[in-house]
Amino acid sequence: MKSDLLSNIYNPTDLRLLKEEQLAQVAQELRQFIIDVVSVKEGHLGASLGVIELTIALHYVFNTPDDLLVWDVGHQAYGHKILTERREIFHTNRQIDGISGFPKRSESIYDTFGVGHSSTSISAALGMAIASKLKGDFDKEHIAVIGDASIASGMAFEGLNHAGVTDANVLVILNDNAIGIDPSVGALKQYLTSVKNGKNPRQNNIIKSLNFDYSGPIDGHDLPKLIKELKRLKKIKGPKFLHIVTTKGKGLLQAEENQVKYHAPGKFDASTGEIHLKSEENLPPKYQDVFGLTILDLAKKNEKIIGITPAMPSGSSLKFMMDELPDRAFDVGIAEQHAVTLAAGMATQGMIVYCNIYSTFLQRAYDQVIHDVALQNLPVIFCLDRAGLVGEDGATHHGVFDIAYLRSIPNMIIYAPLNEIELQNILYTAQLGLDHPIAIRYPRGRGVLPNWEVENFGHYKKINLGEAKCLKDGTEVAVLSTGTIGNNVIEALKECAHSDETAHYNFSFIKPLDINTLTTIFKTFKNIITIEDGVKNGGFGSAVLEFAAANNFKNSIEILGVPDQFMEHGTVNQLQQLCKIDVKNLINLFSNGSK
Repeated sequence: MKSDLLSNIYNPTDLRLLKEEQLAQVAQELRQFIIDVVSVKEGHLGASLGVIELTIALHYVFNTPDDLLVWDVGHQAYGHKILTERREIFHTNRQIDGISGFPKRSESIYDTFGVGHSSTSISAALGMAIASKLKGDFDKEHIAVIGDASIASGMAFEGLNHAGVTDANVLVILNDNAIGIDPSVGALKQYLTSVKNGKNPRQNNIIKSLNFDYSGPIDGHDLPKLIKELKRLKKIKGPKFLHIVTTKGKGLLQAEENQVKYHAPGKFDASTGEIHLKSEENLPPKYQDVFGLTILDLAKKNEKIIGITPAMPSGSSLKFMMDELPDRAFDVGIAEQHAVTLAAGMATQGMIVYCNIYSTFLQRAYDQVIHDVALQNLPVIFCLDRAGLVGEDGATHHGVFDIAYLRSIPNMIIYAPLNEIELQNILYTAQLGLDHPIAIRYPRGRGVLPNWEVENFGHYKKINLGEAKCLKDGTEVAVLSTGTIGNNVIEALKECAHSDETAHYNFSFIKPLDINTLTTIFKTFKNIITIEDGVKNGGFGSAVLEFAAANNFKNSIEILGVPDQFMEHGTVNQLQQLCKIDVKNLINLFSNGSK
């Protein structure tokens, strides 16, 4: 009977004590370990299964952590974490107070660069390599592992462009599996496919033309071949590029056959791979589906409507429109800057463009939002999915900055719906014609109205620009909420004492603010509480404070929201508790009555 090898590997030093012929068994055990844990604890699965052999080979050949290894995005780094002193705590992955789902410098010396957003690895590794040379260390290796979806992003090309004119000791490994979260798209994907199929003459190799020592493509699941090639490349100085071909989800049949679903499948049976289905009967819809189904319905009626997403057709549910109206819905790959300016270009020609980007990823296109859209006052409709606290993906993915970073931009309208019907109605209103760009922010996960389709689908109502609404009257305190966090206020007020003292106003429009309603509130109530699921600094509450200062109101104002710190990972409810914006904390606050 074979001995258990993985349980005796604490770090890569232990791995390097093994004979090369034992590594195949390590790969099998490591793959099964990840399947066993993720099947129960959830997380990203397919990406890590696809690079098991590469992970082992890298730590076996290179002297990590002295040699510096950077994983792009980090979805694929579970095997890396397990082999680098975190096997015994891997079960805490993505849980509150547990290890992060992504490489993180403060967590381990083996995590050389914090990641979570794509296409940063080449620039980071190149920076490390140049720094090593400047310090006189000419032997240290610097390795960037990047996928075929990520390398198509502009920043990756910027890194390649710079590296190719240096003598920096950097190795770029292209993990080519033809998929990111959704299948890769674009001309580069087609080029890589031709290279894999042997149809591209080597003298036409793009990477060689950029002055890299190119090798491959080779089978990324062939451990002996990988190790041999890495040992060869280790002896070569200067910029190097290794093209490997892998299968996302390797080793779990269902994950290989359905790579999109098994990117992050939730809980599943570790032995069969079957996903544990959750009953969706009588559940509210996901906000992303409200967007996806509504924009499809609107687009069928309005031929000027266009949909754009940077590599998130499934995650944004734009896929509904892509399937039925493929000529008017575009996945542009991991290219947020391009997505925004593409939308701007279309808007100049009278098209009605819904540009769907996760809140955290719109940060990557901030200049384009200002320079290409807002400065020219083009009515692009930004649909910011995953706004607010997103949960287990943690600090790199929380969409908590968008109110603050968009509110300062002239011409920008900002809207945060309270529920599914408000989301539908603003999507409808936007395509009727706006004089300015608009950002519509809504959260990850499910809404609050199980019968949303029956109540509103196809029966849209035009929303009055900049109008707030009183949801509940009160006598002493006014609570001003924006977005879906207002549902926590609604629930809290149902259960707390002194609820008759507390009024509740829904400010779906963060910009422009409803000045008339604000004036009435400040003249009526001594105490004001604002609440948002974004950062307090510069957010909705700050806008209310600015209004009060400008109009010389002296009311007591308390701002609730995300504090001035990067929130880590945990469930949305756990993180709301930390921010004191969950229902229980709000009940306690409101039950204490006025200040």
